[in-house]
Amino acid sequence: MLTESDILTALRDCYDPSIPCNIVDLGLIDSITITPDLEAPGSNIPGVPPRHRIHISLTPTQTDDTANAVLQAQITNRLAGLETVSHTTVTLLHEPQWTPQSITPAGRKILGLDGNPHLVQIR
Repeated sequence: MLTESDILTALRDCYDPSIPCNIVDLGLIDSITITPDLEAPGSNIPGVPPRHRIHISLTPTQTDDTANAVLQAQITNRLAGLETVSHTTVTLLHEPQWTPQSITPAGRKILGLDGNPHLVQIR
């Protein structure tokens, strides 16, 4: 069975076009919806793994259409590599805007924001 954790693990391979950190640890993911795809090829054949439709809502770090298209393509392509994903939809949310407060502790570590005395700590 495909879980949200499986999706988040895969999305850690997707990076923001302007900030060198994965989209999960940047805190861009707002929601993940996983629904069975009963119309996927092979869905009624015994032994064939069930397929799912994935809907991701996220808040991008910027409003640049080209960068956002790259981000959407990364997500779609990465999830297409999962055997049980039949289709992915990505919705970009522009409200509320993304802020650095959304970055996870792991993301702050990746970006070198924790423990650096010359930076204001984000909490």
